[in-house]
Amino acid sequence: MVESRAASRYVKSLLGLAVEQNALDQVHADMQLFSKTVDSSREFELLLKNPIVKHDKKRDILEKLFKGKVHPLTMSIFDIITKKNREPLLPAIAKEFHNAYNEYKGIRKATITTAVPLDAKLKAEFEQLVKNLSNKTQVELLEKIDKEMIGGFVLNIDDKQIDASIKNKLKALKVKFSENPYVKEF
Repeated sequence: MVESRAASRYVKSLLGLAVEQNALDQVHADMQLFSKTVDSSREFELLLKNPIVKHDKKRDILEKLFKGKVHPLTMSIFDIITKKNREPLLPAIAKEFHNAYNEYKGIRKATITTAVPLDAKLKAEFEQLVKNLSNKTQVELLEKIDKEMIGGFVLNIDDKQIDASIKNKLKALKVKFSENPYVKEF
């Protein structure tokens, strides 16, 4: 809880500075790159959280990994956070920045779970459905594959869920058949 509050404060400041310097899209891309780096390397994530590794060493590693690849504002936030000994917050800041960016740009995030991958036409239809339901012009649709789902889909938009899966319909039928009015229970 404390970690997320601290991360959100850094995110608000970074978002404000990025907007002010007309570098919002670049900083967002940098934070996405950082998140992918953390997700792909468990060692890197553990390094950031390791209290034994000195902060200047962590700053040097961040500089070697990202200098020249990211916007100077992104490098400066890395520098500030390492000077304040808050490197474990960096992954949370990167993820939270993505959410703040979506909120700022008016992008709705939705998750679609299906049994098989969606083709381009279906994906476009789901994006249009999310746009219609949320009154947003842009949609970020995250696709998940669930092999146990027989067919259909489950669409999550914030706290709303549309469950049109065959698995759910079979479950509803099972409940309905268990309530047989023609068989008297003792």
